[in-house]
Amino acid sequence: MKRIVYLTFYFEPDLCAGSFRNTPLAGTLARLGANQGVQVDVYTTMPNRYRSWQQDAPACEERGNLTIHRIPLPAHQSGMVDQMRAFWAYERAARRLVGRAGKPDLVFASSSRLFTAWLGYRLARKWGVPLYLDIRDIFVETMEDVLSSGFIKSLVLPVLRRIEAKTFGYATHINVVSEGFQSYFEKYPDATYTVFPNGIDPDFLDHSAQLDRTKETGSPLVTVYAGNIGQGQGLHRIIPETAHRLGNGYEFWIIGDGGARALLEAEVHRLNLSNVIIRDPVDRSQLVSIYRDADVLFLHLNDFAAFRRVLPSKIFELATVDRPILAGVSGYAAEFLRREVPGSMVFEPCDADALTDLLRKIPGTPVPNRSGFLQQYSRSRIDNDMAQSILRVL
Repeated sequence: MKRIVYLTFYFEPDLCAGSFRNTPLAGTLARLGANQGVQVDVYTTMPNRYRSWQQDAPACEERGNLTIHRIPLPAHQSGMVDQMRAFWAYERAARRLVGRAGKPDLVFASSSRLFTAWLGYRLARKWGVPLYLDIRDIFVETMEDVLSSGFIKSLVLPVLRRIEAKTFGYATHINVVSEGFQSYFEKYPDATYTVFPNGIDPDFLDHSAQLDRTKETGSPLVTVYAGNIGQGQGLHRIIPETAHRLGNGYEFWIIGDGGARALLEAEVHRLNLSNVIIRDPVDRSQLVSIYRDADVLFLHLNDFAAFRRVLPSKIFELATVDRPILAGVSGYAAEFLRREVPGSMVFEPCDADALTDLLRKIPGTPVPNRSGFLQQYSRSRIDNDMAQSILRVL
């Protein structure tokens, strides 16, 4: 029997893009690999994405030829130091567990912050086996934007670049989730490449035709954002100011948690706003109901240069809902929305003037049919193709 070590920091029942991508992909990989005598061993963490959303999960779970090992982490609050401590705990435990099981035949790592990919590199190099990377973000570029201190950048970035060069330089195959990443990887020509993006989950495809809503006369226009509230989303830089300008005829529902939630709450408090409602994360079945009550769906990334390459996974979820999408994004994400998602309106990140104007024009705006998009970007189809790509490297 051949064995694939599958590394992902997030897995079900966690609520985040990494979990939503890797949970069905691992299942599809195990199903397709069963006929080839393939065992898939997932090494992940106990649910930890948000302190405000806790969920129990077994430490070890067997589903035929798929085994899931969940590693407990120290408590953290999404800060950089806390996240480093959490990853070190994950890395130490994962290396110990993988070592006990013996030599694998392939290491697969899905990574947004580079360090899961680095762990995959260390394990693959130790055993002398192929490494397949699924890269969901370009961490070095993101850190160039996020780190404000020149002194800290001078210490951290050279280390990150060396880690990246060793990791990507060793990889047999690299998948990227955005076509916008491709030019960055030209410096690593030894790997083969694919582009398998995030996709639309069955949970949302199943409900996409059930979201009709009759708006009551005089009720406020409701804009919903659901997801992480971090520096990368920059909600504190646009939502409060826009809500302040628009007044009580408009409401913003923010569903989620993250490292910048306190900044958002502070701005809402400073402006004494009653039309910005912030709620803790909810599971996906509840989220469908919240989308049903929305008039507008909102997506936003901070104005970091690195984000000009990304393709947010949230796009695929929002596109299932028969509502206009307002997206404060630039670069490839803006291009993708204009080309692929009817009924989406794009504006420059952090531009409260533009968002205010768009929201005032929203009432009565029809949403074109998105059935073609839903068929093209079905998560199950993408997972099937990607799983076959992984098995070809085995």
